[in-house]
Amino acid sequence: MKKKKIILIIGGGIAAYKSLDLIRLLKKRECEIKVILTASGKKFVTPLSISALSQNKVYQDIFDSDREAEMDHISLSRWCDIILFCPITANSMAKLATGRADDLASTLVLASNKQVVLAPAMNVRMWLHKSTQNNIKKLLDFGYLTVGPSTGEMACGEYGEGKMSSPEQIYEFLNNYFSERDIVKNKNLKALVTAGPTKEYIDPVRFITNNSSGKQGYEIANSLAKFGVETTLISGPSTLQKPENVNIVKVETADQMYRETKKLLPVDIAVCSAAISDFKPEKYETKKIKKNTLNLNLKRNIDILEFLSKHNSQRPKLVVGFAAETNDILKFATEKKNIKYCDWIVANDISDSEIGFNSEYNAVSIIDGNRVEKIEKNLKSYIANKIAKKIINNFTQ
Repeated sequence: MKKKKIILIIGGGIAAYKSLDLIRLLKKRECEIKVILTASGKKFVTPLSISALSQNKVYQDIFDSDREAEMDHISLSRWCDIILFCPITANSMAKLATGRADDLASTLVLASNKQVVLAPAMNVRMWLHKSTQNNIKKLLDFGYLTVGPSTGEMACGEYGEGKMSSPEQIYEFLNNYFSERDIVKNKNLKALVTAGPTKEYIDPVRFITNNSSGKQGYEIANSLAKFGVETTLISGPSTLQKPENVNIVKVETADQMYRETKKLLPVDIAVCSAAISDFKPEKYETKKIKKNTLNLNLKRNIDILEFLSKHNSQRPKLVVGFAAETNDILKFATEKKNIKYCDWIVANDISDSEIGFNSEYNAVSIIDGNRVEKIEKNLKSYIANKIAKKIINNFTQ
């Protein structure tokens, strides 16, 4: 925790007073803390007490005329190592779940590229309400983490789940989070991820391709980088934004992707999520072919997954393949895993438009040896985080 930079957002509710003890605890561990105090949080703790403990200015207003040029919601989110919303109320959770950005706290979270941790605190009935449970599920889908709530007696006199975790519990959660990241960083793990489709040109205007957006691969690269893995993404044609802290190499054809993959070896981890065209034209015509003269002969493309799995001298320690199937998903995926000699295969059903190409959602089965781990339909960012976590566990346990 030493020298870690933490943004602490203090929400409303009687549990806000615990945030003062948390600041004191973090400062003892030599953390640097900057605090955003919400309008409702200000009803329970004062800016003066926070400033005295954190030894920093307290941020409150998104429209701060003295700091307009610095755009606090951007500069603060880039400054920190992690964002902790503690306590977060049911109202603030609903706001974040719907993407509202009407104050400094919600705008900062929405604009952030850092891990967000939520420490909920509310009445047991509010916590168990279906709307709150739907909102927390959505926030977890976004990739946010939660610490608590715990079960106990509340300020209102009722007993149940909804009590904010203690400052000591929150500190341990943060400490474990950074410890895990440090373990990964100390191992100096390197990963390559392939993503997106390829274009196999027939002539200057025609090509063979598929409908892959590359989103799942981009999200996996982003998740690995967040865990502290040095990650390079080799991307086929895609309009997606480059993930934060990820090196990216843009290619078009399978041959180009193959050459760039070889250049990156050796790596510890290879995730082959690209939807590479299985075939390419035997001959590329330098001039446009007239439509009444087209006679197309195809040949097989290079198989990058098989190359990596069987590359004895520089084989990655973990090779993960993808199997995009339309029927008999597990059967064909298992066959592919055995033929290609990869360590894991991630199978998904592209016949379902809700989880197939260009969808924001996915549902996968990870085949690891004789084990099959299913991840039900969820946002691709959530799926990516689960896959990345499994990869990290493979190297740290």
